[in-house]
Amino acid sequence: MIKYQLKCEHAHEFEGWFSNSADYDAQAEKGLLECPHCGSSGISKALMAPAIARSGSLSPSAKSDDRVAAFKRDYLQAARRARDYVEKNFDNVGKRFPEEARRIHYGEAPERGIFGEASPQEISELIDEGVEIAPLPDVRTPEEVKKKLN
Repeated sequence: MIKYQLKCEHAHEFEGWFSNSADYDAQAEKGLLECPHCGSSGISKALMAPAIARSGSLSPSAKSDDRVAAFKRDYLQAARRARDYVEKNFDNVGKRFPEEARRIHYGEAPERGIFGEASPQEISELIDEGVEIAPLPDVRTPEEVKKKLN
């Protein structure tokens, strides 16, 4: 694995992990890289300084904690963007999700993006039938949850 410091055309910096440098090159060439902050696909490698140990520098566990925090922050930002996109561009069918997903799958309703609610049992049944579904992460902040309840 190789880690690159990346930046988007809007100067947002973030980390990217790749199998090797050719993997980065292939993904960049195909436009598969995306900024977790703004969604831009104009990504390039940022300048990276080599890690040089100094006396009194951060311990390995502190560095690991920083990486975990950065990953969590980047993941949550990307998950929020994905959820926002779905909520703005797909039809919310609520509790009718399993029924509507089946209707689309079997060609009984027009192909379109939908989201809604389903029980674990309903999700399992949809998967067994070959209906393509994906979970939508609930990454709302406590403040956002309170606002929706009011």
